Amino acid sequence: MELKWQKSSYSGAGGENCVEIAERGDTIMIRESDAPNVRTSTSRSNFAVLIKGVQAGRFDHFAT
Repeated sequence: MELKWQKSSYSGAGGENCVEIAERGDTIMIRESDAPNVRTSTSRSNFAVLIKGVQAGRFDHFAT
């Protein structure tokens, strides 16, 4: 099954250095656009926790 990769609309038009995700059943696949053959995966529920944490600013200290 071919994966349909999706990147954030915040990534811009260039497409370099973007995190991309794809669904494979109940698993979320994650990769970096400049290294597409390197992938990791997580459960849908763990990915939801990550997204909620990002939205809540829990990881902002990594960017400063």
